[in-house]
Amino acid sequence: MGSDPPVETGAVRLLMPMIDGHRRPHGPYTVASALLHHLVPGVLERSPELVAAHDIEIRAAAPGLRRLVPARRVSVDAALPEDERILVPAPRRTLRLANGLAEFVREAVTPGRTLVVCNGAETDPTDAELLDVMTRRIPPGVLTVVVYEGGPEPAPDTRGPAELWQVVDRCVHEGFLHAVAELGPRGLEAAEPGGELWWRFAQRTATALGGLGRSEEAREVWARARRCSQDPAVHAAAAYGLAMLDARHPDPARRDLGRAREWVNEAIAISTLLPDPFERAFKLGFDRNGLALVELREGRPEAALALVESALELAGELGERHPLHRLVLHANRGRLLAGLGRTKEALAEYTAAIALDPGFPDHYLDRGNLLARLGLPDEALADYESAIRAGPPMPEAYYNRAELRISRDDTEGALADLGRVLELDPGYVDAYINRAGLLAALERDEDAWADVRAGLALAPGDPHLLVVRGQLETAAGQLEEARATLDAAIARAPWLAAAWGNRGVLRFAQGDAEGAVDDLAQAIGLDPHPDLYANRAVALRSLGRTAEAEADEERAAGG
Repeated sequence: MGSDPPVETGAVRLLMPMIDGHRRPHGPYTVASALLHHLVPGVLERSPELVAAHDIEIRAAAPGLRRLVPARRVSVDAALPEDERILVPAPRRTLRLANGLAEFVREAVTPGRTLVVCNGAETDPTDAELLDVMTRRIPPGVLTVVVYEGGPEPAPDTRGPAELWQVVDRCVHEGFLHAVAELGPRGLEAAEPGGELWWRFAQRTATALGGLGRSEEAREVWARARRCSQDPAVHAAAAYGLAMLDARHPDPARRDLGRAREWVNEAIAISTLLPDPFERAFKLGFDRNGLALVELREGRPEAALALVESALELAGELGERHPLHRLVLHANRGRLLAGLGRTKEALAEYTAAIALDPGFPDHYLDRGNLLARLGLPDEALADYESAIRAGPPMPEAYYNRAELRISRDDTEGALADLGRVLELDPGYVDAYINRAGLLAALERDEDAWADVRAGLALAPGDPHLLVVRGQLETAAGQLEEARATLDAAIARAPWLAAAWGNRGVLRFAQGDAEGAVDDLAQAIGLDPHPDLYANRAVALRSLGRTAEAEADEERAAGG
């Protein structure tokens, strides 16, 4: 990134005039919107299917193009009134959008062009992420992306509270949480304290801050709402919001489940007294679902399930209203039932959630995972592929499909999926772990080493990666280094069978057959895999323990 844009671009073949990326005039995806307005009309003429394949991303980043780009993949919340759109997308949604947009741009541009952006230091995080993804994923020969930190200062933002609200509401719906966290406080200062618009700003701002992990700032907004209002619905919502800050804190060590219970009990007490029966049924069910999270994290899944089921009973009083609320409750009941081993009922709940919104990908993943555990790989695969089709590129769906393919010995398919995961999200440590293990098993040691190094750079000391490194060091004859690596893996994860198994193989190679038997016994106790029995049989035979070796050989053969 340079400092200031040049006065002239010279012989550079510009894709379009330089884009001013400052977020102040236009907000999230300022760069993306300008780029899409330049590209989409022409692509619609020559390749409408490419536009259709990226409808969600284009409509999210460039709302001005919605009249040209019909919604092909639609979620149920698109048609709901404001008070029923209760789901706030997770911050990772913008990474999915950025990957989809980068793939669209890569296919849409004429190769050999340059995109120039100024005011790069003032872009919204959505654009900063997009520019990073485009730079990483689009070869320079296709599109060179040049970003300058500086640029002209835009005019002051004079939007009033009603105009700010339109932006904030859209940003919450799309998951542009950084913009909400920035614009929401401005709305709070401009709106009448305690009024309806002020409260809407407060609720959205606190929710966004909590979603970004800025818990103390969110807590202060909820406290301001309690100070400014005597409305029982406001106090119930604020109490619920405060409870979730404690129950959902990203650092488990900083969760205060006792205080969360205090707050959510207050929310339930207030919601019970709300005069409107529909509002009471919705808010009370919402609060009970929150208390279920506290119960679950305190180790009482049965109590959590009872609360979710009572919330579902209350949802029955809402008629056709609040489908997203019912969707959440069915999905939560599914997770709890799955955790309690009631798999058939869990499948039914996930199916009910999917029926309420077939365009929401996450529940396909949940149901697919359960189907895979039940030994129904074809059905699981169908769900993973439904998740892939339902929205912008989703690393988790490809990762889950890769795991399924590993279980079916489809190594090449799994490697392709894991490569796709890391293309979409280079920080996905588990994908490095699985791919490194597959590559090592294929004796593609150089590629496996690259994944081990990349994974350990992200997660130093990860025991799974240490195991693969130990395998590679063993294969390279670096036995002392391998022993130190596997010792470290066992010290970090004594529950990891692969660490004990690989150290057992190593100890046998070092001439320590007794130690090998001990390590392999530990591994078998954790995971009685046939290969472990086979390896222990070899060590036992070398010690003259023939009967034990024969028993292990029978186990290895499935006898």
